[in-house]
Amino acid sequence: MITSADEALLRRAIAVAAHAVTLGDAPYGSLLAAPDGTVLIEAHNTVRRDDDITAHPELKLARWAARELTPDAASRTTLYTSCQPCGMCAGALVRSGLGRVVFAISTEQLVELNPQSGAWPTIPHDGPALLPEARAPLDAYYLS
Repeated sequence: MITSADEALLRRAIAVAAHAVTLGDAPYGSLLAAPDGTVLIEAHNTVRRDDDITAHPELKLARWAARELTPDAASRTTLYTSCQPCGMCAGALVRSGLGRVVFAISTEQLVELNPQSGAWPTIPHDGPALLPEARAPLDAYYLS
């Protein structure tokens, strides 16, 4: 359930996205908030500026949280973001241990606004293969 406090922080994430546009960056912004609503960090998309396909704000904040917060502290935070995290970012958010995500625009809504946003090709996957060989370094790491 989204509260009025969530809406206020979500509006701030949208403002970060709007500011990104004035800097020539893509219109995506995010912030990470503590349980009391204190903003811990905010970021916007810098994919073009940094020539880095991973420079999404959600991924930047997930990395920051994993590096700077204890697992307990991370689990009590909320990420507010102007657009629903993509698959890459969603995976990073799970791995970083954040507690919750609140977004303004869904992926489906984004694709309606900008059809090119949903034009990602699929990549064929083959496997699994060579289990005994692939398992050796895993066993050496996890079973030592």
